[in-house]
Amino acid sequence: MSEPIDSLVNASDFPNDGAAFGNCTDEKIPFKMHYLPIIYSIIFIVGFPGNAVAISTYIFKMRPWRSSTIIMLNLACTDLLYLTNLPFLIHYYASGENWIFGDFMCKFIRFGFHFNLYSGILFLTCFSVVRYLVIIHPMSCFSIHTIRWTVAACAVVWVISLVAVMPITFLITSTTRTNRSACLDFTSSDDLTTIKWYNLILTGTTFCLPLVIVTLCYTTIINTLTQGPRTHSCFKQKARRLAIVLLIVFYICFLPFHILRVIRIESRLLSISCSVENHIHEAYIISRSLAALNTFGNLLLYVVVSNNFQQAICSSVRGKPSGALEQTKKGSCSMNP
Repeated sequence: MSEPIDSLVNASDFPNDGAAFGNCTDEKIPFKMHYLPIIYSIIFIVGFPGNAVAISTYIFKMRPWRSSTIIMLNLACTDLLYLTNLPFLIHYYASGENWIFGDFMCKFIRFGFHFNLYSGILFLTCFSVVRYLVIIHPMSCFSIHTIRWTVAACAVVWVISLVAVMPITFLITSTTRTNRSACLDFTSSDDLTTIKWYNLILTGTTFCLPLVIVTLCYTTIINTLTQGPRTHSCFKQKARRLAIVLLIVFYICFLPFHILRVIRIESRLLSISCSVENHIHEAYIISRSLAALNTFGNLLLYVVVSNNFQQAICSSVRGKPSGALEQTKKGSCSMNP
């Protein structure tokens, strides 16, 4: 980009800034250049059409809409928005971290990753709470079935995610080194004190709290169904599969990313060798791809949640009319609230 931008800094202006532009950073580029483009490409190739099909299915095939349908539709939209960012990151890392799209797009893409990440976490949390109330307190949760309540809850999730992630746009740093523009993650920001406390607050409120809620919801659901009269029913089996998928997404995709992000920031505050710093950074990079893999778990979640979704997909493939779908719904074991 020929136009100067405020956050674009020339590395030659900081000859003593070895930590930011020295060998530690340069050694990580080959790892990113080979690993991240491959993983992100796979996620995009599978996830983009998968979520596009899911969105069209929820909009045109799933009738009548229920609370779970609306939450899953918003989750699919969140994933699709995230996946549209991946081609930019694929190009960036495949070209050896050379960002050619300008400072605004750098901030926008980094913001989009975190915004859609935390929107997805909060939508999964809302869905878990709905499932908990439907199964554990079925007589006292009629209001959550209303479309108005669900739409309002989803709107609140979007607003919370926007407010929580907005500071990232001020922490994202775009730099120039060896004639290349770099779009750095917010953990590489120069304001270490700010990103440390912001990261702790962001992680605690938008991940740790939802993690506790989701874990409590599904452990309670499984224990209740195991001891209840539906022990051997398909309802229990579906609840168990749903719990497994959701807990895998939280503990395998999201948890390592948040732990390693804290470690990554703390490592920049400590005096450690380049070797140790490189290992921490590489582990953090791997955890970022794990976080992106949650889109695969969400695709599986759409199928596990309801037989209606499976039947809607089948009807689209076979060309069945919507009336045929309504007939196949009868007698199915659905988990839709």
